[in-house]
Amino acid sequence: MPEPNRPSRRARHPIVVAGSAIFTIILLAAIAVGFAVAFGKQRLDAAGPLEQSQIVNIPRNVGPRDIADLLQREGVIEQKWVFLGGILVTKDWSKLKSGEYEFKKQASLHDVIDTLVEGKVLQHHLTVPEGLTSEQVVQRLMDNDVLSGNIKEIPREGSVLPDTYSFPRGSMREQLIQHMQQEQRRLVQDIWNRRAPDLPVKSPEQLVVLASLIEKETGKPDERTRVAAVFVNRLKLKMRLQSDPTIIYGLVGGKGTLGRPILRSEIDQPTPYNTYVIDGLPPGPIANPGRASLEAAASPARTKELYFVADGTGGHAFAENLDQHQKNVARLRQTEQQKEPPQAAPSAPAVAPAPAPAAARQPHQAPARTAPAPIRITPSPSRQPQEPKPAPSRTGEAPQPAPQ
Repeated sequence: MPEPNRPSRRARHPIVVAGSAIFTIILLAAIAVGFAVAFGKQRLDAAGPLEQSQIVNIPRNVGPRDIADLLQREGVIEQKWVFLGGILVTKDWSKLKSGEYEFKKQASLHDVIDTLVEGKVLQHHLTVPEGLTSEQVVQRLMDNDVLSGNIKEIPREGSVLPDTYSFPRGSMREQLIQHMQQEQRRLVQDIWNRRAPDLPVKSPEQLVVLASLIEKETGKPDERTRVAAVFVNRLKLKMRLQSDPTIIYGLVGGKGTLGRPILRSEIDQPTPYNTYVIDGLPPGPIANPGRASLEAAASPARTKELYFVADGTGGHAFAENLDQHQKNVARLRQTEQQKEPPQAAPSAPAVAPAPAPAAARQPHQAPARTAPAPIRITPSPSRQPQEPKPAPSRTGEAPQPAPQ
């Protein structure tokens, strides 16, 4: 008879038995970990509880548990222990960053953790319009309660670049000013390097001065290069620029606005900036010009135009000679009169009517002279809401040539 199979002594050895038990335990643990990972991944990627976007400010110097408590209170996560387990498994325990965050609707735990680890803080925006003075720019920054800190001094006129800037909550105002100035220097140098070869300005600083006049004279994109051409042509002929915004800046400086029309007496009032009195460009910018005005100053249109005046529709009428310019002025006066509402005449006035204000009078006829007449420039109301419409036009008065 064949002998029956007997269990191997080796198989019954205690080491083999222990090894089998350990292997079984490891296998079960691996299966459990696999299920845990799959379950955890499902929880991390599942839609969160937020029904709409939520902004949460994570303070400085707080730990992961405090952050988890805050997120749970704000409704960003459902269970803080799942969040803590998630950052432990992903090894992000010490990588969470403070700041102001916006968590989107139904943001998953994975999205929340990524946002905090990568520091995707909420960006705020501040727009600095073209044509503001530096004092007005500083006031805008001081009025913004998202920014922090003070500004040591008003930046030099024309040294900041009008644009829209993004920054996180708590950014320093002084640092934002410095960033605006860096962007302005970079842009001005780039435009200066591409300027027209026959431009009658000697430095990037003078280019900014010219651009600031263009900025304050028109806000219509298609007019900037023509306005620039008028100024450049006058500079080449040594004609005074006679720009109304320079009168205003000479009177109020960085305030930017008179709050009333220019008086006739102020047109000839000497100030360092009044281009009805001084020759050439003012000693400095009268505002902070934007990119388009800087480009126009560096590459003006190729025209022979020497005059422009408001056309009554928000733009300007341009002319190469005095005769055509005075016709444009007459056309403006006619347009203004048509817009004025009719007034009922009094039945029996007790006193003689007062003389018409200067702004309503017809311009005097200029005698025939070969010297250039003064240019009269009216800022576009739609472009310059902070400045009143300049007072009486002198475009038809006797010419006042600049000294040669």
